[in-house]
This record gives sequence, structure tokens and C-alpha cells, in this order.
Amino acid sequence: MPDTYQPRILAFFCNWCTYTAADLAGVSRMKYAPTTRVVRVMCSGRIDPQFILSAFAKGADGVLIGGCHPGDCHYLEGNVKCLRRFRILQRMLVDLGIEPERIRLEWISASEGGKLKEVINAMSADLVRLGPLNLPDALRSFDAEVLKEETEAEVQELVTIP
Repeated sequence: MPDTYQPRILAFFCNWCTYTAADLAGVSRMKYAPTTRVVRVMCSGRIDPQFILSAFAKGADGVLIGGCHPGDCHYLEGNVKCLRRFRILQRMLVDLGIEPERIRLEWISASEGGKLKEVINAMSADLVRLGPLNLPDALRSFDAEVLKEETEAEVQELVTIP
């Protein structure tokens, strides 16, 4: 792995808290991993697990979810819904062979720009240690393997027809 590897992090941030913290970090000129891309969502509870799976399938090395602190959600219980989905998704990703450190959920309020910077930099360092996920390449080889097995099954079916 080259020394220049920088992990690609896709971040889903709640509009009311974490996205505002990212804005504060930017205005305050705090430096965090430059390969982080932010997607603003109205509430962390609106993040569908399919978004995370799609991010990994399309080349993200890690996914960061940021939401309001428990009890401070502008939509009352959106962050609780996000937490439940996150715990289930964590288990599923482990079953798929994706390290649990590649997904992270953090409660970051609008005034915590410094915390946001620390979280992103820590996650980036963890991902550098893990190395690239390369899931798109793995999916291509998996697709080729499945296609080969389908072809073999079709041939076997033709051979066994009386």
C-alpha cells in the first residue's frame, strides 16, 4: 500500500447539529481529513441502511454518521431510530466481512466543531491502519464467480436432461 493512501469517508450529518458543527469547523479553519465528503440529511433518523451499503459498494472506505445528542433531536426520536438501525447494520456488516471500524456513529452538537475534527481525524487514522476496503473489486470478482457457477449449473442441467 503506498504511503499516499488517504481513506475515502462518506459522512451523513444531521442538518441541525453535526452539519452545523462541520460549518463551525470550517469557519474556524480546523483541519480534518480532506477526503471526507459530507451529505446533509434533515435528521440522522432518515438515513436508510441502504445508503451505507451503497456507499461501501461504490468505493467508500468508511462511513460516518453524525447526529444530535440523545434527547436533543429536533424530530424528538430520530436519533434513537438511527441508533437502532446502526446497531443492526453493524452486525450485518461484520457478517459481510466488513470491519466494524469502517462505520461510526457520533453524537455531535452544533457547537462541537472541535469534536467533529477529532472524530474525522481519528476515523481517518483507523482507516489508514485498516487499508483500503476495495469492495467494488471484491464485488466484481464475486459477480464473476456467481456467473461462472450459473453457467456451470446450466451446463449440468443440460447434461442431466434425459
